[in-house]
Amino acid sequence: MKSLISFLLLLCSLSIFAQPFTPQEIARWQAQAQGITIIRDNWGVAHVYGKTDADAVFGMLYAQCEDDFPRVEDNYLISIGRKAEVEGESSLYADLRQLLFVDSTQAITYYEKSPKWMKDLLHAFADGINYYLYTHPEVKPKLLTRFQPWMPLTFSEGSIGGDISSVSLNRLKSFYDKDHSTSFLEETPEWMKEPVGSNGFAIAPSRSASGNALLLINPHTSFYFRNELQVVSEQGLNAYGAATWGQFFIYQGFNENCGWMHTSSDADVIDYYLETVEKRGDAYFYKHGDKWLPVISKSITLKYKINETLQSKTFTVYFTHHGPVIGEQDGKWLSVSMMNEPLKALSQSYLRTKAKNYKSYNKVMKLRTNSSNNTVFADRKGNIAYWHGDFMPKRDPKFDWNNQVDGSNPETDWQGLHKVKEIVQVLNPASGWIQNCKATPFTVSGSSSPKQSDYPKYMAPDAENFRGINAVRVLSKKSVFTLDTLIAAANDPYLAGFEKLIPSLIDAYDQKGSRSKNVEEAIKILRTWDKGYGAESVATTIAIYWGEKIQAFARNQVKPGQEFDQLSYTDFVIENTTPDEKINLLIKALDELRRDFDSWKTPWGEVNRFQRLNGAIQATFDDSKPSIPVGFASATWGSLASFGARAYSNTKKRYGSYGNSFVAVVEFGKRLKARAILSGGVSGDPDSPHFTDQAKLYSEGKFKEVLFYREDVRQNAEKTYKPGEKK
Repeated sequence: MKSLISFLLLLCSLSIFAQPFTPQEIARWQAQAQGITIIRDNWGVAHVYGKTDADAVFGMLYAQCEDDFPRVEDNYLISIGRKAEVEGESSLYADLRQLLFVDSTQAITYYEKSPKWMKDLLHAFADGINYYLYTHPEVKPKLLTRFQPWMPLTFSEGSIGGDISSVSLNRLKSFYDKDHSTSFLEETPEWMKEPVGSNGFAIAPSRSASGNALLLINPHTSFYFRNELQVVSEQGLNAYGAATWGQFFIYQGFNENCGWMHTSSDADVIDYYLETVEKRGDAYFYKHGDKWLPVISKSITLKYKINETLQSKTFTVYFTHHGPVIGEQDGKWLSVSMMNEPLKALSQSYLRTKAKNYKSYNKVMKLRTNSSNNTVFADRKGNIAYWHGDFMPKRDPKFDWNNQVDGSNPETDWQGLHKVKEIVQVLNPASGWIQNCKATPFTVSGSSSPKQSDYPKYMAPDAENFRGINAVRVLSKKSVFTLDTLIAAANDPYLAGFEKLIPSLIDAYDQKGSRSKNVEEAIKILRTWDKGYGAESVATTIAIYWGEKIQAFARNQVKPGQEFDQLSYTDFVIENTTPDEKINLLIKALDELRRDFDSWKTPWGEVNRFQRLNGAIQATFDDSKPSIPVGFASATWGSLASFGARAYSNTKKRYGSYGNSFVAVVEFGKRLKARAILSGGVSGDPDSPHFTDQAKLYSEGKFKEVLFYREDVRQNAEKTYKPGEKK
């Protein structure tokens, strides 16, 4: 029977994109929909209620598709490795990278191994989307006209685009496409990119005015990467927060008893192995100790679009026991080991949303699949906690795990996993607060933080960043917090990235004197600047334009292989530019502002804008169309309220596309209180009233009240319906 199921699932997976829905399926979906209620509140947020968890998941995916089906489909085009069939050859190696770790055959195997409760959810996932497609024939998918229950198991861990995205596409391409001339992708060093990651704060009852624990949830992603909704069942599910399009769990959010905020982790959980390989006949072998082991090979055929036709390309790919081969270096092959436990990861991601307190949340952590995430936590019992990931391979500390290691030496093999109690973590620190902003865990609680000397170096090599510095400053200086003051802390405007840079410019000016009246006036403005951003602040504009120029200028001094974090690069910039260069770059910044905005005395909000013109995944911007001023700044400079914005080829103004995307503050009392804000709105449809209805609040750092309890949702209901009903 098991082999028959495998065959049928595989057959199904090969033909899923052409099958019509059967009358039996449609009748089953219609029957299940009768037990599901969706209430849209006055912000358009979907509150989904079902008798079982599977009912809630069915309704959750149906509601997500209503809000933005293209984003749901796009995430699965990525995860199942079929993006190139829509976007062409430029996505070919991203598809290959994905399939090196999990393909549909493996995902089906994970499905077969799933316990019944998980299979129920997986079927509800597929049924909810397919019922949406059946009831919305006007929606035309790019490729996926039928979704299958194994699809959520194509993620190697709980976050879309997590560990796998760290594998270089250029390196992959150069190894598997040596004889072809297709162009390489441009790769920017990590330290030069817009900072990624998120912010999480937890406040203990001792620092809370109400005596209840508080939590700040502040993911930094591309805008509209996650939507806001609530899912409730009679089986104990009642979670509110941000869900990645197409996933059936609340990724960052809360239930009535506890809340969880994930920040990106730089814990060392991925290792690269230099493999000594020999070719013998038509086969390859690699050295491991005193043995030569066969390299495993398999063929992967990918389709990609050229004009309106599909072409195909077949790759022979290789694996050692460490993992897939993803490149070559110094005459050796390079393989990679990383966490690849889709079923465990999906289980952990879902089960934690039903945790009741610290103890039950920590129990779920023992599945150990948080490979790319740290967690900031608070519960109704007053506990606050932090875990620096929870997937952590045991390794011999005598090796340098920051670099490639010798794959032929068995001593470099992973030695199992650390137990959760062994990883870097904090529970109820004496300081009364926890913060993490994708930075070192050794400053998470001020003087109550863990000690770096107590852990292996590979466990937490994360560097400090300017957001982390500002978070410690903000949380240390206030003795008591409320939801209002926690929002204020999350929006604290101080830009710690200019603490050293601006004095270095002023010192240069004092040494060299005035070059012009404009320089003299600009320096005068910067001397009195409190280093806080603001929509009306001219100093913010000057500082950021100059800061970007001097950082780019100093990049020419960087030696090959030299790497930095935010703090060390700032020191490098200051030390490797002369006073004349600092002042000349200020002149260039002022000239650019005058050219683009008529005056260099331009308030930051005139430059820095929020705009959403359409629902396209790749946003477009236009200076001639309406937009909203934003005071926030890039996380590069330490802005806690991160707003990654830039000018485009057709614009002078800068438009945000990354950073604060969903933000919430929660108080865990006898009755939960929460507020939240979403960039733009919940709908991806420009004709919807909820396309940009939150944008003004968002740009001003203001929040809406979260409607968590059903009676409150009913009182503020805009629409109440069942999946499939015409609204």
